Amino acid sequence: MCAAPGVGGKDPAGFDIHDRVNYSVTGSHLEIDRDGRAIWLKLEIDTNFSSVMEYFEIFMARMLLCGKAAEKLGLEFKLAINGQQVI
Repeated sequence: MCAAPGVGGKDPAGFDIHDRVNYSVTGSHLEIDRDGRAIWLKLEIDTNFSSVMEYFEIFMARMLLCGKAAEKLGLEFKLAINGQQVI
């Protein structure tokens, strides 16, 4: 498992919510589906460290901005976490 920058080497027991959320994201992939007119952010989250709900507590405002940016490009923003579409 790779830790997010800034949390590597720390003891996970002492993580705050930001550290837990960043540490729990073990994979990310951005995909543009031109035919479907969508941009996908696909994340893998290790729920042993953080819940999907905690992810949204930290990143909801950024996800909304992603949606607005996608609209400017004529696309729809979609988010999948652990293989499940959530937006």
